[in-house]
Amino acid sequence: MFELSLLCPERGIEAVSDALQALDALSVSVEDADAQTDAEQALFGEPGMAPINEGWQRSRVLALFDTEDAANEALLLLQAQDFFEGCQALGIAPVPDQDWVRLTQSQFAPVEITPEFWIVPTWHEPPARARQVIRLDPGLAFGTGTHPTTRMCLRWIAQHPPRGERVLDYGCGSGILAIAAALFGAAAVAAVDIDPAAVQSAQANAQANDVQLETGLPDLARGQYQLVLANILATPLKVLAPLLCAHVAAGGSLVLAGILERQAEELKAAYQPHTPLEVADREDGWVLMTARC
Repeated sequence: MFELSLLCPERGIEAVSDALQALDALSVSVEDADAQTDAEQALFGEPGMAPINEGWQRSRVLALFDTEDAANEALLLLQAQDFFEGCQALGIAPVPDQDWVRLTQSQFAPVEITPEFWIVPTWHEPPARARQVIRLDPGLAFGTGTHPTTRMCLRWIAQHPPRGERVLDYGCGSGILAIAAALFGAAAVAAVDIDPAAVQSAQANAQANDVQLETGLPDLARGQYQLVLANILATPLKVLAPLLCAHVAAGGSLVLAGILERQAEELKAAYQPHTPLEVADREDGWVLMTARC
């Protein structure tokens, strides 16, 4: 394969990217040409907010082609277009052949939740000291145990096993929290998400770990649960406060994650009419918040 590299101003990124796809590029990616410099530019703010800008002022556009001839032909055709004005060709270079599957797998190692509880990709053997293991490969749905919010939720479950309890994982992603609840003795676990792909992923991961989950869209969640888990983000967690609290049975636990440390007071205020939240764990600028209802 050969990589065509271009430098483009913001106004030309969309047209150039669309043209490269039409010219049979195997892939097209765009990155900040000023990344790791004082001129680096942030595009995104809080989740759910519109981007500050549609693109970087100077972008590096990278396109992969099967052959060097195809890359050269694409460049010649682009240079003849009006929308290429202001763009610059940085070069065409061969891309070494690699075992991309093995390379991707090498980036994911077993994740320790507690000394005896681990998340282990299927291509790894569990550590000798692991007594409880979730087998989970990286996929389309969020939740592989590598993010602090997921690790904190999993630690909480391991330290407070929901034995015999009815559990709801709201915004389940990969289903990792629901699977953990089932492995730690929950009597019944519902895993719901607004994304049908996440629902499918959760069900497949449950089967791979030999646990039973009831999976579906959010309207599957009915009644009350002794444990309600929601690892989403601060903004939707604030909106969902009445709904999530209504699902927690008297004396039950509410566990929330996806919250930055600076957002903890906002969450406390949003949940105060329903239940008092407290910070139960911290990691890398994120917090886990819990309540007994």
